[in-house]
Amino acid sequence: MKKSSCWQLLWIVALCLWLIPSLTFAASMRKVTSFQSQVVTEGRQRFLRIEIGMNGPINDYEVKGDGILNPNRLTIDVDQAEKGDVRTEILLDRQFAKTLRFQDTGKKLRIMVGMQVPAADRNYRVYTLEKDRRAGKPHRLIIELYGEGGRRGHVAGLKGRTIVIDPGHGGSDTGAVGVGGLREKDVTLEVSKKVRDILENSGVTVVMTREDDRDVYGPTATDAQELQARVNYGSYTPNVDVFLSIHCNAYTSASSNGTETYYYPKTWLDGLLAQNLQAGMIQHGDRRDRGVHEARFYVCRHSTMPAALVELAFITNYVEGNLLADEDFQDEMAQGIAEGLANYFAASGT
Repeated sequence: MKKSSCWQLLWIVALCLWLIPSLTFAASMRKVTSFQSQVVTEGRQRFLRIEIGMNGPINDYEVKGDGILNPNRLTIDVDQAEKGDVRTEILLDRQFAKTLRFQDTGKKLRIMVGMQVPAADRNYRVYTLEKDRRAGKPHRLIIELYGEGGRRGHVAGLKGRTIVIDPGHGGSDTGAVGVGGLREKDVTLEVSKKVRDILENSGVTVVMTREDDRDVYGPTATDAQELQARVNYGSYTPNVDVFLSIHCNAYTSASSNGTETYYYPKTWLDGLLAQNLQAGMIQHGDRRDRGVHEARFYVCRHSTMPAALVELAFITNYVEGNLLADEDFQDEMAQGIAEGLANYFAASGT
């Protein structure tokens, strides 16, 4: 073989080796294939849902607010993706956001949303959905924008936790009875379920000692048997981070009012948990702050993990009894409890 032919062959081989990674990279790049947005109402929450369809799985993406310089801009960087044939800039429903803009940045697709409010954890939600052949839906990146007042039912910083929620009383034990015959066991169950929903939406594994109106041990149990049955949910569930018991307060004087939280000082974490729960409830419930107190409540003392018992408000107080029956107040207290849990984990470093 002539020397020049050898050099030509080597040049062709080198060119192929250089092109193969580029061709492989191009083949692995996902492209935007569809876009749609609509205002959605779920329960009492109204928000803008954006669906960005792609021709492949969306494996890696990063979500961030742009901070001080652009507080209203939400940015999502999707790895190994590009804009495709969709428009660079799309107008959105101005109640929630002004525009959405696509920008190719080499190996990443940057999606920038100009929100009407500062980008904060409670103002948006970003997640992915797999291809749904039956519904004719591609792989999708979902952006939900919640506007003024933020998103309900989600708290950052809780993902991966395991929490036991104990709705106080139940079944044969009504708990305290207050304004208009309102029963403590009914209020605690409703608030506990709202807390459960927020926590599960935030990536928490939630264990409920009861999910309906029943005795946990049984109607013929002694007080100790019933309380121990509740504690057992924490003892027999692996890797539980927190045990939380939810109650309403009561007193012979109808003027007694406010919110308070109890703990038993097994470790310093019990007190820290109670402090953060109390702060969250006071912030959202806006009731008199009766403080955090040590007590020998069975469920706090016998739980091996950090535990606390919250008293939402006084069911025997006319104003607070009506609040406890009100769904808006229940929602606020549930949100306060969830945020208190997140603040506890952040403060404890556990």
